[in-house]
Amino acid sequence: MRILLANDDGIQAVGLRSLYFALVEAGHDVRVVAPVAEQSAVGHAVTLSMPLRVKEFRENGFRGQGVYGTPVDCVKLALSTLLDAAPDLVLSGINAGANVGVDILYSGTVSAATEGALMEIPSMAVSVDDFNPVDLSAQANYCVRLLSRIPWAELPKKCVVNLNFPACPMDKAHELVVCPHTRASYRDWYDTRTDPRGRFYYWLDGAIPPERISPDRDRALLTRGHVTLTPLHFDFTDRDAMDMLARNLATPR
Repeated sequence: MRILLANDDGIQAVGLRSLYFALVEAGHDVRVVAPVAEQSAVGHAVTLSMPLRVKEFRENGFRGQGVYGTPVDCVKLALSTLLDAAPDLVLSGINAGANVGVDILYSGTVSAATEGALMEIPSMAVSVDDFNPVDLSAQANYCVRLLSRIPWAELPKKCVVNLNFPACPMDKAHELVVCPHTRASYRDWYDTRTDPRGRFYYWLDGAIPPERISPDRDRALLTRGHVTLTPLHFDFTDRDAMDMLARNLATPR
């Protein structure tokens, strides 16, 4: 397959490099277009107020193009300008940190894959439940094998496949579960600290309260050691609320 590989951790991230080498070894034609610097949690941001610049990376058998922009910038620029032909697949990751529940809205990794899906190209986001991974070659090889098992042509248009690995070695991970994403939201707080000059600054932290996590959804399954796979479709319309509002607003007052 012709594969466009992106991420939000940056072009030098261990997850992206692991996927690149696994894909190339499997015989895929891989083009990397990824942010030069980390762009975690930027969501679906697009650069409008400044030009995008591209830097070539060629080192230790790796080749790719780094963009001074967001993950979505990378996919947009690649599909519209940098690639000679459309890829068969947009692959984003492997992200350091799981992307489950509402993370799918914040995540630059998922957003890069979503941009590919919005352009009707099969797309997958890949993450691992570990913020400091050192070696993701086993996860990358698992992902590459999984690609051939997914019936891409049968998926609905504009569907994103969201794959998450647990925080354990692959030989300790439980079987893959196809599941819905967690509906619970984070409970956020900010740590208040002072800099060397005595001025306040604030550092975001948060967690999903365990009592709000459904046992059959991605967050709980991932915590129990399962590989999780969730198909995402970004239609935000609340059909029940739409019908209720249509009924209530049908008669002018």
